[in-house]
Amino acid sequence: MTQPISLIAKSLVRERLRTGLSLAEIARRAGIAKSTLSQLESGNGNPSLETLWSLCVALDIPFARLLEPQLPTTQVIRRGEGTKVVAGQANYEAILLAACPPGARRDIYLLLTQPGADRISQPHPPGSVEHIIVTQGRAMVGLVDAAEELGPGDYICYPADRPHIFKALEPDTHALLVAEQN
Repeated sequence: MTQPISLIAKSLVRERLRTGLSLAEIARRAGIAKSTLSQLESGNGNPSLETLWSLCVALDIPFARLLEPQLPTTQVIRRGEGTKVVAGQANYEAILLAACPPGARRDIYLLLTQPGADRISQPHPPGSVEHIIVTQGRAMVGLVDAAEELGPGDYICYPADRPHIFKALEPDTHALLVAEQN
């Protein structure tokens, strides 16, 4: 049976970026040459089971994660939903919407929009993700082929390395956009 090297390559890159560690550091921890890891991440080579196992240990992941495609997904959290933590000393609640992966870059934007021409964005670099919270009005937001209607307080997260849309459905629709790139 031939190993799915392209899947393994993508998984190695994804998991290394998740750790925030360099190529050299992961190779050192796995006991392999940096050039070997670089070739594997490029989809070249025929790694042994032992090499892959050592990489999994270095990345602190189960072996199966190298063979499982991690498909970007869309996540929607409606107002009033989500995991909530309530303060005991103040009228304050925090709802975790998304945690930043190691090594990621985040840019935050306030969107002030009106109905009319749709804002269709072409794919951003691989691994890009966008998080949007509508604060006022209503909008269709998300992947072009699977946009969701959102209202005030609704949250959506989607892979921004695919075509995506923001379409205001009401005048003076406002939203908070967090753009994340690995």
